[in-house]
Amino acid sequence: MPKLAALALVVGVLAVIDTWLFALPALANLHMQVWISFIAWGAHFMAGGKTTGVKASILSMSFGALVGMCAALVAGGVLAGLGGLAVPVAVGLGAAVIVVASKVPTLEAIPAGFYGFACIFGLLAVVKPDSPTAGLLPSILSFVVGGAFGYVSEIVTDLLARKDIALEPGVGQPAGN
Repeated sequence: MPKLAALALVVGVLAVIDTWLFALPALANLHMQVWISFIAWGAHFMAGGKTTGVKASILSMSFGALVGMCAALVAGGVLAGLGGLAVPVAVGLGAAVIVVASKVPTLEAIPAGFYGFACIFGLLAVVKPDSPTAGLLPSILSFVVGGAFGYVSEIVTDLLARKDIALEPGVGQPAGN
């Protein structure tokens, strides 16, 4: 099967499963978000795919979410006196921290760090918890699920696109037999 067709098929089927999982009460009650999972899924590929992409995307996104949580706390705390500038200054400081932290090899996927930072702010806007700290665990769990879907979609796509297992139409046997 051509690689693009295999990827479309696999991603389409897995997207149904991913969306269905997040509608289950167990995940919904944890405030996990399918849109965060989809961002992590994409970040997996952005970070190079395979196990390296899973690790880089999940770790960098989780770090970004942690920095985002801290930025939200600081904006409502020590920077609150800045009024309308509190959030922009906290975001600027957080963005700088993500970039500087990219010197650490496990946090080098700067875009994924920004995705995680943005995801926690999005989650806080949607769920509206009592504290920004309540958004960290659901974000990280959603990153892990999305990273897993990214990894699985890549592996299954590669299997379906392998030339040596291409099936002849209607025969059900490997081509060339």
